[in-house]
Amino acid sequence: MAVLEILVYPDPRLKQISEPVETVDQALLDFIADLEETMRAGPGGVGIAAPQVGCFKRIVIVDVSCKPKIPHHGRLVLINPVIATSNGSVVGREGCLSVPDYTGNVARAERITLNAWDETGAERVYSMEGFEARAVQHEMDHLEGLLFLDRLVSRRDIFRRKVYQKPRASVSKPS
Repeated sequence: MAVLEILVYPDPRLKQISEPVETVDQALLDFIADLEETMRAGPGGVGIAAPQVGCFKRIVIVDVSCKPKIPHHGRLVLINPVIATSNGSVVGREGCLSVPDYTGNVARAERITLNAWDETGAERVYSMEGFEARAVQHEMDHLEGLLFLDRLVSRRDIFRRKVYQKPRASVSKPS
């Protein structure tokens, strides 16, 4: 497995629309393993899409299980995902591995029903809500060449991400 290079805004490749996956084979499974390792190597990432590493196939990985007390399906590999239904609307703050310096307020559906293949190629249907639904919609936008920046509630709803620095070690002078 390998950690792949993440494309960073304003890289024009992030605007490219992804193609459907035709077959699940060992090469695809190897790529998915690298994609997941890349997501987990990042700071606090709960999702990643294949286009973020320059592979323009309709693949996303989402795992929000690190967030306590929210409904979720655990680790999800979604191949050729399609939202069948969506309900409600809620505004929430989003960040992105491809836009590392900013976050922004984005309106998303509160609940979705999703059809996708899993990593065995089996067709699955998922109903999700809240943060998991938001994360999936965010990653699926990458498949269409969209970033959260394209969906900001308003131009005022973008914020510079806080960078936390390690405190300096105190140096004591000899007496």
